[in-house]
This record gives sequence, C-alpha cells and structure tokens, in this order.
Amino acid sequence: MFSLKDKVALITGSSRGIGRAIAEAMASAGARVVISSRKTQACDEVAASIRDAGGDAIALPCNVSDRDQLRSLVSSTLQQWDKIDVLVCNAAVNPHFGPSLEISEEAYDKIMTTNVKNVLWLCRAVIPQMAERKDGAVIIVSSIAGFKGTRNLGTYAISKAADMQITRNLAVEWGRDNIRVNCIAPGLVRTDFARALWEDPENRAKALTAYPLGRLGEPEDVAGATVFLASKAAAWITGQTLAVDGGSSAAAGQYS
Repeated sequence: MFSLKDKVALITGSSRGIGRAIAEAMASAGARVVISSRKTQACDEVAASIRDAGGDAIALPCNVSDRDQLRSLVSSTLQQWDKIDVLVCNAAVNPHFGPSLEISEEAYDKIMTTNVKNVLWLCRAVIPQMAERKDGAVIIVSSIAGFKGTRNLGTYAISKAADMQITRNLAVEWGRDNIRVNCIAPGLVRTDFARALWEDPENRAKALTAYPLGRLGEPEDVAGATVFLASKAAAWITGQTLAVDGGSSAAAGQYS
C-alpha cells in the first residue's frame, strides 16, 4: 500500500532539508524523482546520491519565484518521463523574521508570491495532466505557524495558512478526477531554513518545553508522512492538513 513504484514525483526545494528527505524517501519507495531547487550543483549532487543508492532521479534546477522557470520545470519533467503522478510543493521563502508591522513591502510580496501564488500556479501546470489519467496526488508543505498567531513569523504564517486553504479548494475542485490534495504542517524541524529558530537558545528551550515528544523534528520525520499521503494507503484522504509536529499543536505553549 505504501509503494510508489512506477510513479513520477516532482519535489520542489529538494536539494536539502525536508525536501531532500522527501525525495530520498520517495525514491526508496520506488518513485522516479525530480530534484529541484535554485542551485544546479546542489540538485545534481542529490540526484547522483539517489542514483548511487539504487534509485532513479534527475535534476532540474528551478527558482520557484519565477513563473517561467516553473513552466519549464513542468515541461522538462513531462519531456523526460511523460507524466507527473506526485507533486510536492515544498520550496518556500521567509526573508523577514520579526514583527509583522516591520516587514518591508518587498519582503511581503516575495513571501506571498513564492509561498502562495506560485504554489497555485505550479498546481495549475501539473494537475490537468493528472486529471487526464484520473490519478494524482499533490502535497503542499505548510507549517504549524499557519494554525496560530506568532510574534516573529507573521507574514510567513499568513502564507502557510493560505496554503492550507489552497489545499482544501483544490481537493474540492479536482476530487471527481481522483486527484487528492493534502497538506503537511511540520513543527520546528532542524533544517537550515529554520536555523534562526532552533539555533537561538531561548527559542530552542521554548520548543523543547512545548513539544510533548521532547525533541525537535528531523527532516526524515516529515518524509514518511509525505510518502503515506502520496501512496494508495491514503487513497481516501483529501483536503486535509496533517500536523507533523511532535505533538506541539495538541499542547499548550508557543515557541516563536
């Protein structure tokens, strides 16, 4: 039920952190994976590592804030492998850490364009070819920041809440074509992207206190949930947001 054999999976932001862990896990489950992020060398290295481990992977660099590059990413994948069965929208940006009223217009626009608008545009480019086959799975990586107010991640949190709503909308719009759209909301995971949070001693202490499992997340903790949502095991799950957060959303306390 958890096999992804013969599936083609496109994962954005997959040269490091959560995205890389997802790509490696999907390759281990039998998928052919597309490694994509801004830097060509980083993509090539991850794809080569997966192939060395016996998996099947190609590298297609893409800056998800550029819509032309998104279109090229999709067309190049289809040219290489004829289809996209699984889309994981993982790439995101957060150029501002601090109170919402202090964010610049440039930073606000960058967050909302990359994390919301271009996620929708990527889904728009991929889902129709899934619908032709009456089969497909889309997973959008959000954040538990989208569930609640936050002192230093305000606009990022807004964008991640919007991703949850995109998930619900697309699930309703495309469900009759057997397209499943779900969202994963990780807690604080030890990645470079979240370094400003987990490297700060005060934030780290708050997190460890607030997480019932008593530890921060690792990228691999998110990868398994993504494989599940992409597989037949989740065939009757759509429009949902799954918190992968060590229990923090079920407990009192806040880490940011």
